[in-house]
Amino acid sequence: MAKIEIRLPEMGESVAEATITNWIKSVGDRVEEDEVIVEVATDKVDSEVVSEYSGILVQQRFAIDEVAEVGAVIAIIETEGGSDSSVETESTPVQNQQETESTKESEEPAREEPTPAVIEAVESPIANHFSKPIATSGLLSPLVRNMAKEEGVSDEELSQIQGTGLDGRVTKYDMIAYLEKRGGSPSVSAAPSEVAVPLKESKPMASSAPVKPVSMPPAVPSSGDEIIELNRMAKLTADHMIGSLQTSAHVQSFIEVDMTKVVEWRAAVKGQFERTHGEKLTFTPIFFEVVAKALKAFPMLNIQFDGEKIIKKASVNLGMATALEDGNLIVPVIKDADTLNLVGLAKKVNDLAARARKSDLKPDEVMQGTYTITNIGSFGSVMGTPIIPQPQVAILAIGAIRKVPAVVDTDQGEFIAIRHKMFLSHSYDHRVVNGALGGLFIKHVADLLENWSMDRKV
Repeated sequence: MAKIEIRLPEMGESVAEATITNWIKSVGDRVEEDEVIVEVATDKVDSEVVSEYSGILVQQRFAIDEVAEVGAVIAIIETEGGSDSSVETESTPVQNQQETESTKESEEPAREEPTPAVIEAVESPIANHFSKPIATSGLLSPLVRNMAKEEGVSDEELSQIQGTGLDGRVTKYDMIAYLEKRGGSPSVSAAPSEVAVPLKESKPMASSAPVKPVSMPPAVPSSGDEIIELNRMAKLTADHMIGSLQTSAHVQSFIEVDMTKVVEWRAAVKGQFERTHGEKLTFTPIFFEVVAKALKAFPMLNIQFDGEKIIKKASVNLGMATALEDGNLIVPVIKDADTLNLVGLAKKVNDLAARARKSDLKPDEVMQGTYTITNIGSFGSVMGTPIIPQPQVAILAIGAIRKVPAVVDTDQGEFIAIRHKMFLSHSYDHRVVNGALGGLFIKHVADLLENWSMDRKV
């Protein structure tokens, strides 16, 4: 029999780890080639890991809700053929265990047989995962272990912390609360380590002053209050938002757009569009088309910034902020949006939005965005100040389209008329995008919308 290591595959750009959410196969189960063995989740999307081999699952290296790094061995499958007790990987062959043991016997003096307790500790996936066993009722994640090490929290202290995580595990938030009671404050480097895009990738400018962590008063429930635990996606989203505000110098520009031509054109052609192309024509693909054109005209907004260098992106990959039924948010990405016509954009928008709400997106479909659009108008909001998704440098919020009285200039003079108006809210990183560039960009978007051709064919 040969033993094959199953590793956590690459989950997309900037994703370094994933949480084990469900083992489809149990130890002892038969696994076929290309069969799903485990479900995992990142801060962006849920995914499945399949086996490239057929055999028997003999070991699970991570428990449910544990975090595994990309490339880590998460399972062992025993296949037919090969030498006994061998472990195969694509890159690192391992010596036959019998040869290794015989070599050790000839080079080292005889040792006492390990006790059953020692064998159990060595063979346990949890014991292999951490550097040493922890005397605590709950399992410790690498994040908590690192926080404890950096803050000088002993194993004895850890064992006294009441964990609020699954099965009583000590979470990051338990550690922060404990350190505040202890009289210290968690270091700045410990908290962001769960963020999929680490803050160290967005280094502060040399002239910036260090940000001192602020201890906030704890929320104390009163009698009759309902306690709602944040789920994994909500916690990671919160970390991303705080991380972005601590990283980028956010500034906003706003502009009002006359959408009358677009509204009237869409009303006239949407029926024919659906009959011809089998897709509903919403305003979203129209927004995506004009933003893609504007980014080609203003390429210094289609960039990424890590605090020291600017990466001018060759592709225009537009993120589409999508609200989910559970209140969370996900951002599928339309790759090479500038190469698609209105029909192609409509198909992409409708498909990604539908699958996002079904949690059916693939990891690659939420990666590599270069600029993001969020339609806050779908909830009735007129304008907003969205937070930039790192390491992008800007995000555009589309406000609600409203009928309002407005002054219209004509050849016969000025008149008051009912027009369809909306606001564009542009948030951008003032470290690399100045007010002129940020303002000119949304002015260009507004001009494209206001000069929409009423004769355009579908």
